[in-house]
Amino acid sequence: MICELCPRRCGALRTADRGEGFCHMPAGPVVARAALHYWEEPVISGSRGSGAVFFSGCALRCSFCQNGDISAGGFGKPVTVGHLRDIFGELAAQGAHNINLVTPTHFTPWILEALGDGVGVPVVWNCGGYERVETLRALEGRVDVYLPDLKYADSALSAGLSGAPDYFETATTAIEEMFRQTGPYVIKNGLLHRGVLIRHLVLPGHMENTRRCIDWIARTFRPGEVLFSLMSQYTPQPGVEGLLGRRVTRGEYRTAVEYMRNCGITEGFCQERTSAKEEYTPPFDLTGV
Repeated sequence: MICELCPRRCGALRTADRGEGFCHMPAGPVVARAALHYWEEPVISGSRGSGAVFFSGCALRCSFCQNGDISAGGFGKPVTVGHLRDIFGELAAQGAHNINLVTPTHFTPWILEALGDGVGVPVVWNCGGYERVETLRALEGRVDVYLPDLKYADSALSAGLSGAPDYFETATTAIEEMFRQTGPYVIKNGLLHRGVLIRHLVLPGHMENTRRCIDWIARTFRPGEVLFSLMSQYTPQPGVEGLLGRRVTRGEYRTAVEYMRNCGITEGFCQERTSAKEEYTPPFDLTGV
């Protein structure tokens, strides 16, 4: 296939046996892990866990990515559409509250085929926010919950840290499309059944970027429309120096929380600073694949 699934629109010729393009992935899904996951927001993980399927490759190159082994390193196992559907069924049978598709964009056609007419539980599209509206439209009626990041409002920062100077305008347009599809969020029995939950990771030393992301959410959505998760789990990756060579301080995160509340955003989640631990990154060892 000639691939234009993500905003890179690199036009790579992806074949079944060779990875091409920015994501370096072949034509067909590559999975690094499929298992119950308990470290998402409570409305996603619930009591029994989220059925997380971690796909290899990514349309971003975040220098601080905790999943770098699979997002940039490409670790994973190619699976057929039929096998992927079996994986979804196995996770649902294990009691998963939902099927949580992690970094799925570059495998959209095959995922849609594997989902078929449904998998019996809500489907979560867990992504970096860097999405093409045209690709998202193919998901309408097939995805129940969108779980996008809003990483940056600063184009210089997004260019330097993720190789995407167009991140903010691309991600905000994508999030508006996600909301158009789902409408205001719906929670039943403590679990998110439909809607958009926007995540923002506070980066050390970059509080103005966080403020600008919060500003956009506050002026774009009314109370009761979307959920927001303000994350403190930034973990320095090996070899990183400067501001990103440390974790977020208690003062930085407290400032971000206060700003969020002052902007009128009260529906969502804050994170304990103890979440900034390497063990919150699951082992990518082909479990469940």
